[in-house]
Formats: sequence, C-alpha cells, structure tokens
Amino acid sequence: MNRYVLGFAAMIAGILLMVYRNKIKDLTGNIGFAEQYLGVGGTWTFYALLGIASFIFGLMWMTGSFQTAFEGMFGNFF
Repeated sequence: MNRYVLGFAAMIAGILLMVYRNKIKDLTGNIGFAEQYLGVGGTWTFYALLGIASFIFGLMWMTGSFQTAFEGMFGNFF
C-alpha cells in the first residue's frame, strides 16, 4: 500500500512541477548549471525535465517496474 501512495505522490509532484514551473523559477531564480549546460532558458528546461522524470519515476514505483529494473541491473552487487 505504501508503494502506491509514494508513487502517486511522486506523480502529483511531477505534474505540479510542470504546471507551476514559472512560479518556482521566480522563487528560486536561475540555476547556474542548468543555464550553463542547457543554454539560455536552461532553468525552464531543467524544471520540465525534472517534472517528467518525477512523473515517470512515480509511475514505475507504483507498478513495481523500478524495483524490478533496479534488481536486474544491480542485483549481483548486493
């Protein structure tokens, strides 16, 4: 049950980050490494990528595919 709550919360956080990225950018200002590596407007792009990644992570966590992929890639090390 906890897996579903955490995954759903991550999906909601990703959606909120995408919707309110202009207000978050106004609050935090420019992010130096994002502007340097992603070019002009890199902060906007960084927040968009972070929102998408959070949504995908939450969806994978809910379905259990993240745990399966992690175990398949790094299972031999643990």
